[in-house]
Amino acid sequence: MWHQPQARCPLIVFLVPRVARYPDGPIFGYRLGWVDQLSLENRTALVTGASRGIGAATARALDRAGARVALVARSREDLGKVAAGLGRDPVVIPADLREPGAAGEVAARALEALGSVDILVNNAAAAARLPTVDTDAAIIDQMLAVNVRAPLLLIAALIPAMTQRRQGSIINLSSVSGLIGTPRRAAYAASKGAIDAATRSLAIELGPMGIRVNSVAPGVVDTALWASNKKVEGVIEAVESLTPLRRWAQPDDIADVIVFLASDAARFVTGETICVDGGMGRALDLYGGPV
Repeated sequence: MWHQPQARCPLIVFLVPRVARYPDGPIFGYRLGWVDQLSLENRTALVTGASRGIGAATARALDRAGARVALVARSREDLGKVAAGLGRDPVVIPADLREPGAAGEVAARALEALGSVDILVNNAAAAARLPTVDTDAAIIDQMLAVNVRAPLLLIAALIPAMTQRRQGSIINLSSVSGLIGTPRRAAYAASKGAIDAATRSLAIELGPMGIRVNSVAPGVVDTALWASNKKVEGVIEAVESLTPLRRWAQPDDIADVIVFLASDAARFVTGETICVDGGMGRALDLYGGPV
């Protein structure tokens, strides 16, 4: 009796070259030509916190996928360095999203330069790791301003244009700290938990207009923000031991998931918080020794 090789079919589909063309239709539950749905040709994107780390990697990944990208961060010089590596006429928008009016100004400038914004990546963030007893109002206000207020105001400013086109993908950057308890990060965790909650609410509100809203929750990512921590003896090994995949995330690991969520390949995905943390937030090394 012949048995359908179910476990091998997905592998065969993944190996289909992008240049190949096949009749449109389902085979073993897959729609041929799905790789093309990852293309972002003729789309526009706005990425905040785009001057380094995850934001810069996301801008490059969106550009490679075909999107024209507007880059937002405080430093014009650093944005210029990222923009120089992009090939689709990027737009540089220096802005300090801590300021109350900055989000609206950024949205207006992006719409003027790009004509539309199909993809919004709310990546800019303020973070602090310190005991709660040392946390003051200024620290809390700054994190809430950048991590919650600015994303919501950017979304609000872009809703009319996305609604008019009846399409849009909004990706908010969350954190493993918003999903599980991490020490000395109460204010930061609160801000990331808030953006996850907002993501779910917005998905319901904006779904009927053809706008999808998701969040991505990285674990520990090997960026400049962790450079000083990595110099502390044992930190690298400790992070690896808490990660089932036994390595630190790279910015491209996060950026590739963002491109997926921005694309038509994720056309029926909304309201989700997707962990890109190597399993850190979903695994507990309780005891792995002999019984």
